[in-house]
Amino acid sequence: MSIAIIENSILKGEVRIPPSKSAAHRALICSFLSGGGSVDGIIDSSDMKATEGALEALKNGDKTINCLESGSTLRFIIPVAAALGKSVSFSGCGRLPERPIGEYISLLEEHGVCCKSNNGFLPLEISGKLKSGMFRIRGDVSSQYITGLLLALPLLEGDSEIVLTSPLQSKPYVDMTIKVLKDFGINIKETENGYAVFGNQKFKSCRYTVEGDWSQAAFFLAAGAVCGDVKVCGLDMDSAQGDKKIVDILKEFGADIQINGDWVEAKKSALRGITIDAKDIPDMVPALSVVAANAEGKTVIKNIQRLRLKESDRVLSIVSNLKKAGIKAFATENEIEIEGSAAKGAELSGFNDHRIVMAFSVLALNADGKTEISDALSINKSYPAFFEDYNKLGGKAYVIGNRE
Repeated sequence: MSIAIIENSILKGEVRIPPSKSAAHRALICSFLSGGGSVDGIIDSSDMKATEGALEALKNGDKTINCLESGSTLRFIIPVAAALGKSVSFSGCGRLPERPIGEYISLLEEHGVCCKSNNGFLPLEISGKLKSGMFRIRGDVSSQYITGLLLALPLLEGDSEIVLTSPLQSKPYVDMTIKVLKDFGINIKETENGYAVFGNQKFKSCRYTVEGDWSQAAFFLAAGAVCGDVKVCGLDMDSAQGDKKIVDILKEFGADIQINGDWVEAKKSALRGITIDAKDIPDMVPALSVVAANAEGKTVIKNIQRLRLKESDRVLSIVSNLKKAGIKAFATENEIEIEGSAAKGAELSGFNDHRIVMAFSVLALNADGKTEISDALSINKSYPAFFEDYNKLGGKAYVIGNRE
């Protein structure tokens, strides 16, 4: 068990954010499929190790692929392996075996892939070669399924079409996929109801540099707006990442935001409660929740259903920790409501969820008293240097123990 013990403080200064985890997953897979080139900007996180390990397993002809705790790795690699005609089994750890893949399995079985699973969950065995055609899938089940198909279908002999049977949620993640694919020479055409994918395309090799991570930037920008002055560097203002919306949302809260070149600066501001639609930005909800806790009045965060199927049930995680810290919060099926007030130091749970740990480390900055957060080293999933950067900015976080 690892614990972060955090004393209140003010974060001030400049931090260079790590490369985008989401973009890196996609770039690594595209580079693998090109048969050459390189990808610069891969941090030593457990999610990156999962994708690198999965690709190494495919390259070596291994029969087992361990996706660790990475949902992106699992959902991206399954159709890629099927398009390559690989017979492999997929496993995972943490909460990954609890995350459903049944709808994905049904779709692959319709297109020539034999799947054996634990009632729609891991472990999963696949065999046979994926066939081109029409892929009908819900747009609200997971954008990761759409990305997985977009990565795989260009490899097939015939043309394919992805038809969305319900509105697409988290569309910016799919837009990011299309952008990365284009950088590797793959053409995807967006249609009225989905995407047209031409077969027999060739991934081109290149030296690819991964852009900065807006999802991680959100935590430090939130910290600046709440009680400091933080400049986050290494960001692409033209990025397709949906979490770039953090800038607009913080402005709506009333935050003092400055933008220049590749950096964004957030300064302590008088914040007010707002209404947020999280349909396209689910990963940003933990950071936005702690901003809401520091804003005067009520904040409502809508379209939060899919947060229940992340590394933790993030709806439960957020509401539970806010209440422990003395913040009024409750959730319905589709919304979280937060009434801003002064937070108090408390013993909080990290729920073995990197984004929960980072978010509540921000809440701890101006809490009255010491805060303790369990599962602190779950940050290794995406941002191993988070507490190092946090302390360089003036934070007072002390991590003890090991991740079990």
